[in-house]
Amino acid sequence: MSPPARPTALRGPALTFTGDPFRDGLERTLAHEPDAIVAMQDGRITHFGPAARVAPLLPPGVEIRDFGKDVLISAGFIDTHVHFPQTPMIASHGAQLLDWLDRYTFPTELKFADRAYTRRVARAFLQENLRNGITTSCVYCSVHAHSADTLFEEAEALGLRLAAGKVLMDRNAPQGLRDDVQTGYDDSLALIQKWHGRGRLLYAITPRFAGTSSPGQLAAAGALWRAHPDCLMQTHIAETEAEVAWIKELFPARGNYLDVYDHHGLCGPRAVFGHGIWLGDDELQRLHAADAAISHCPTSNFFLGSGMFDIARAKQADRPVRVGLGTDIGAGTSFSILQTLNEAYKAAQLNRHSLSAAHAFYLATRGSAAALHLEDRIGSIAPGMEADLVVLDMRSTPLIAFRMDEASDLAEQLFIQMILGDDRAVQATYVAGRLAHDR
Repeated sequence: MSPPARPTALRGPALTFTGDPFRDGLERTLAHEPDAIVAMQDGRITHFGPAARVAPLLPPGVEIRDFGKDVLISAGFIDTHVHFPQTPMIASHGAQLLDWLDRYTFPTELKFADRAYTRRVARAFLQENLRNGITTSCVYCSVHAHSADTLFEEAEALGLRLAAGKVLMDRNAPQGLRDDVQTGYDDSLALIQKWHGRGRLLYAITPRFAGTSSPGQLAAAGALWRAHPDCLMQTHIAETEAEVAWIKELFPARGNYLDVYDHHGLCGPRAVFGHGIWLGDDELQRLHAADAAISHCPTSNFFLGSGMFDIARAKQADRPVRVGLGTDIGAGTSFSILQTLNEAYKAAQLNRHSLSAAHAFYLATRGSAAALHLEDRIGSIAPGMEADLVVLDMRSTPLIAFRMDEASDLAEQLFIQMILGDDRAVQATYVAGRLAHDR
């Protein structure tokens, strides 16, 4: 869907980031305008700043939607790790990771052989994203090539910036969910040629994880990525201690879990590794050197009892790793990025580190854009950036409104939102300058 040619503008308090506060501090990277105008045309932001300064610069007749003072305009939220075929099984009881895959995930993903079912889930998944202010996601599809085709078709119709890939699995999965080295490669290549770089769509080469791909399939995925290095590569790593031990049994010659991927050419810029809870210091050092990223998925990690990702350790100053935020639906328990931040705060607390609300909002926006190597296009509000925005109602429930009356500064207001807020806080979502969800 082409963005509107007419310029439009939003007015209200706005928050964005100009850099990484984990590295450079909040004073140098956080930009908050109590009364801002964000103007958009042809899918991009054209003006941003204090309303008094920006208003005279706008062309005559520009429609300005004034949201008032009780909102926060932010760059759209970004989800760096999510499984759209698991939407129908969110909130499935119990089990830990490997049992959970066998009991719930694989039986659900078998249903995606049905193209009509696939389309119905894809539409529900994308609408739930928009309802929660998520304007970009990095998505695992099922093993079926048409699952990626369908998701891309639906995302293109909405004008979304989206990365996705057909899952590669040639072992340790039900027969109906396995491809092989050649078909996995061929299907992925055809999808890259059809979709990667088309409009706002990107392809992510997607070996599910080392437990479900043979060495031959991992090598083929690495060869495909070398041939198409501007694609993303996404997979899982070190989610549970049992999984780490299993991968060691499957690949005894490799030095550690990350080395399994690295050996097969699957560690570099635009690689996004889901979870990373049980990585060693040498693995974090290698991720830093490779400019790869970890997707922090706290609601999923707590739900499956996998562990607590230590973001302070990952962002250690002498070898910081890019870190984004993931809902990890359907082990993740909510599409709400605010609820995901709530759990990220608790994970940090349990690791004896206090995650500030401002750092958390960075993770949900520019930080996740950086994890995808897209920080030059999305994740912040600035002229030239793609016009993906979310407008948060800062008084979305009676309790939040009551609590906000006691808030003394922006830091406290943001913290209230990430602890008490959920999908009800999303007042409007804009995709490429177009209103895509309006509560």
